[in-house]
Amino acid sequence: MKSLGKTIKLGFFAILAGVAFIAASFQPAQAADVDEIHFLIPGGAGGGWDGTARGVGKALLDSGLVKKVSFENMSGGGGGKAINHIISTAHRQKNTVMVNSTPIVIRSLTKVFPQSFRDLTPVAAVIADYAAFVVPDDSKYTSWDQVMADFKKDPNSVKIGGGSVRGGMDHLVPAMAIKAGGGDPLDLRYIAYDAGGKAMAGLLSGDTQVLATGYGEAIGLAKQGEVRILAVTSEDRLASAPKTQTLKEQGFDVVFANWRGFFGPPKLSEARQAELQSVLEKMYKTSEWEDIRTKRGWQNLYKPGKEFVSFLEDQELKIGGIMRELGFIK
Repeated sequence: MKSLGKTIKLGFFAILAGVAFIAASFQPAQAADVDEIHFLIPGGAGGGWDGTARGVGKALLDSGLVKKVSFENMSGGGGGKAINHIISTAHRQKNTVMVNSTPIVIRSLTKVFPQSFRDLTPVAAVIADYAAFVVPDDSKYTSWDQVMADFKKDPNSVKIGGGSVRGGMDHLVPAMAIKAGGGDPLDLRYIAYDAGGKAMAGLLSGDTQVLATGYGEAIGLAKQGEVRILAVTSEDRLASAPKTQTLKEQGFDVVFANWRGFFGPPKLSEARQAELQSVLEKMYKTSEWEDIRTKRGWQNLYKPGKEFVSFLEDQELKIGGIMRELGFIK
């Protein structure tokens, strides 16, 4: 009987241990930092804004930092339709953030739409795609200084292409570099293409001598040996291109980042702003984000709240100055 009692007792404790193990195994996952984020994208599927919003959303969701994410593409008016929407419906947009980038500054200056970043709540800049000056691999140019030397001798001898219209980023960046080198940006022969791929094709076919583009768009062909990057517009050399000099290293005081970041509706509460900024900052430390970032060639650029506003004001000042010189705004 004692033996039977001992057996029953041991069995009872074994059952308790089993129950405890099962309970531990089915403990709910750690609670997400944010319940829901709805990403408003001011352009169509497949563009830079779309890729940024969906990449950030996936990293936040897969890492468990956000419980639910959703996406909405709203093209029109150079981004103005989405801006007007988030402003006019602000009272029901507390879970919404709109992705945007440098064009919100340019298009506001040129009055493509009447609003500016000041009519929204700047949450944080998240990534940067620095500009790059690119030449074919067999080009005689090995530095931007050599391009400038030819430009000063004969501006017509150097045609610079880009995947944006005149007055767009790919035009403004080389104009700033020319001005920094003592040249006249009005003498720049800029050849506008309607997409980055066509601009690259124009470079490789010899229609232009230099291409102004995003570093992320050039690095793939550079690694394949088809093009050479003369300079990038980052403050310091990029980790993914340690041998490529910056413009500043070559004596041209130009730093320019095509940032991408997020804005909330106007009058978004400070508590919600802090919540969103915190979750974006935590995202940088996740393997999910690092995987997405490296695959897409993005550079981390975290500037929250007031720091983001100061960055935007500085960019507005620099871009506005060169656009006035070129005659695009008064």
